[in-house]
Amino acid sequence: MSAVRKTLSSTLSAVVLAGGLALGVAGPAHADGCGVTRAPKISGATASWRVACPTGNSVRVTGWVEDTRMDGDCAIVRVVAGSTQKTKKACGSGVREPFSFDFRGTRSAQVRLATV
Repeated sequence: MSAVRKTLSSTLSAVVLAGGLALGVAGPAHADGCGVTRAPKISGATASWRVACPTGNSVRVTGWVEDTRMDGDCAIVRVVAGSTQKTKKACGSGVREPFSFDFRGTRSAQVRLATV
């Protein structure tokens, strides 16, 4: 292979790799306020949750998380409200786990679904 072809091939490989890595990065996180309901699905996991504000300065996130693939990974929901983080895992294809998390001192929560 000529030096020009090697350089071109290496450059193209780097561009394709960088593009693939950029696609794999999650978007920016945002906090959900009172009354928001979500039902995300990703490869290997699904979940559903609702953000509620039962009192003036608190938030409650209730829902479930489910592992949908026999791959050895677990589905996990991570909830961050204020400076506190709580998680719930479901491990094993078809396993669904309910959760209910209460947080004081805030009226919003950042909720994410992932596999680990």
